[in-house]
Amino acid sequence: MVARLLREPLIQFLFVGLALFGAWHLWSPSAVAHGRAANRIVLTEDDVRQMTLVWVAQGRPAPTAEEMRNLIGTRVREEVLYREALALGLDKDDTIVRRQLARKMEFLAEDVSKLEEPKSGELRAWYDQHKARFALPPRASFRHVYFSPDRRGANAPRDAGAVLGMLAGQPMDAPRAAAAGDPFMFQSYYGDRGFDGVAREFGPSFARALLAAKQGAWTGPIASGYGWHVVFVESVTPERVPDFDEIEPDVKAAWIEYRREDVRSRMYQDMRARYEVVLPEANR
Repeated sequence: MVARLLREPLIQFLFVGLALFGAWHLWSPSAVAHGRAANRIVLTEDDVRQMTLVWVAQGRPAPTAEEMRNLIGTRVREEVLYREALALGLDKDDTIVRRQLARKMEFLAEDVSKLEEPKSGELRAWYDQHKARFALPPRASFRHVYFSPDRRGANAPRDAGAVLGMLAGQPMDAPRAAAAGDPFMFQSYYGDRGFDGVAREFGPSFARALLAAKQGAWTGPIASGYGWHVVFVESVTPERVPDFDEIEPDVKAAWIEYRREDVRSRMYQDMRARYEVVLPEANR
């Protein structure tokens, strides 16, 4: 029965057609090229040059032949693992991969913004519009006498007030000041400290009281996170906005970051406009 069917011209025609189709699909130029491209890793002279530059940029001499073979081997290994991971679909629904790709898109925007330089007069005009961000915070120089609540308990502020009365009219380096109070774990004198630095060490309320105090006199008691202090305010430099010429390099750096953020924002808004976002009803 089978032999008789195989002798039928129609059946023979079908077999020949299937054979020709299979051969064409297997050996067609496009299929061969696709197969070669999928399993072919090509490193160009530019790739090798780039690996050499990265190696030298790390403070090392030009790679030896053995070191270059290792670099190439590492690069090939990375590419093989990358392609195999893609083939397995490991890039799908992966939070880390998604974040890295999103960050890379931001890097592309940063690369574009780095190409820009402020035009003549543009930097100064931008500075005039954003002077507040360059304001230098107030600074103070002061000496303090410390009163510990661990040693004195509830009497610490009262004792500080008594010493303040004793030091009234005395200079900052008065011998009485050195002998009064309790040992302090840090310094007794702080020169030219900014508000933020004083606030970090003693607390914001201490820093505000210090900057509001009369200069050239003992004041207090002022509370801090450590306890109580009688303070001699040697000098206070109020907040000021420096002239453009004083900080032109800083202004340029801030302008570049400002432009970079602007480019990132506009790039995202353009991409975001192409998508419809559907949220749960409770989050709309």
